[in-house]
Amino acid sequence: QLQASGGGSVQPGDSLRLSCVASGGTFSTYATGWFRQAPGKEREFVASIGWNDAATNYADSVKGRFTISRDHTKNTAYLHMNSLKPEDSALYYCSRSVNRFERAARSASSFGSWGQGTQVTVSS
Repeated sequence: QLQASGGGSVQPGDSLRLSCVASGGTFSTYATGWFRQAPGKEREFVASIGWNDAATNYADSVKGRFTISRDHTKNTAYLHMNSLKPEDSALYYCSRSVNRFERAARSASSFGSWGQGTQVTVSS
């Protein structure tokens, strides 16, 4: 089971770090992805990291501002978000790939085991 946390209400330009803990499981040999969904919009890809942490993938809208990482000793994945914009406001979900040895995929169909989401609101 995945549990995301770290969301909050911040101002434009602020930073947040989201965490995703894999309780009762592990991220080892699986890819991890972060997705987000704003009200009235479909869930969209944000970032992913491949099974061996060798590769990452980012949506164009967050590239250069967000960084995905993992700490396997803590079974935790992170999404470091800098220079936040109002359009980053959404419910953020973490997920683990369906298959082992998955690359840093962008498609939601490559991921399962969705967490419950953590809300990020960026406004002045």
